[in-house]
Amino acid sequence: MANPFSKGWKYLQASLDQSIDENADPQIQIRQAVEGAKKQHQQISQQAAAVIGNKNQLEMKLNRLIEEQQKLADKTRQALTLADQANAQGDAIKSQEFSSTAEIYATQLVSVETQLEETKTLHAQATQNAEQAKRQVQQSEARLKQQLAEADQLLNQARQAKMQESATKAMDTMNQLKPDDSVPTLDHVRAKIESRYATAMGAQELLENSVGDRLAEIEAASNDMKASAKLAEIRAQMHGGDSATGGQLTAGSDSTSPQLPAGTGMNTGVGTNTGVDAGTTPQSGFGAGNTGTGSAGVGGT
Repeated sequence: MANPFSKGWKYLQASLDQSIDENADPQIQIRQAVEGAKKQHQQISQQAAAVIGNKNQLEMKLNRLIEEQQKLADKTRQALTLADQANAQGDAIKSQEFSSTAEIYATQLVSVETQLEETKTLHAQATQNAEQAKRQVQQSEARLKQQLAEADQLLNQARQAKMQESATKAMDTMNQLKPDDSVPTLDHVRAKIESRYATAMGAQELLENSVGDRLAEIEAASNDMKASAKLAEIRAQMHGGDSATGGQLTAGSDSTSPQLPAGTGMNTGVGTNTGVDAGTTPQSGFGAGNTGTGSAGVGGT
């Protein structure tokens, strides 16, 4: 069974890594990726340099062994020549010494030739490794150039995205701004002015209607007064021929109508009294609260 503390620690690490990755700035991550690609290319170049350096070192060793091989071969041949000369001269001791020296040189020559063969094998392999390392460096360099170009493009996109986010955030902030409650808005002032103006227009309309009604009432009363006066004048003309005074109005031209006293007027439906005295012009007066139509009275002096 796994240790719960270890599982919890790994879970926290994974959660923290995910949180950091989600909240990290893309521009910083792009720079980190570029630095990582450059570091990787540098490591590949260093390894390739070591491989190429190993090949070069083997070449130097190979050249040294070839040179040493040549020297030992020359010494061996020289020792054999001297041994042959001593043997020809009958000096067996010197001939033996030169022969031993030639054997020593020959042994060293064999060792050098063995190293030479091994070095040649290593050099051939090192040459292949060096060529492969050079190709890897070239590929790494091309990959690095591509990654740098992509990084530049991503940086531009990240800057544009950041600018767009800033613009969107600014627009959201502007949309969330609310007007100051302590300062009246133009709509509020406009509504208040329109309300007051409408109220004033309504009051003026009521006043005009009231004055119009009064004027109409006064005009109607005036027309009633004129009509009553005209009616009295016509009656006076109609009954003027029967009067004993020759055209003067008498009280009660009909013997059956009751005689009205002098100064008695006609009561109109609008509260207007009109009285006609004999030998005088019609007079009008306003009555208060009288209804109905009164009769025209004629009195004589």
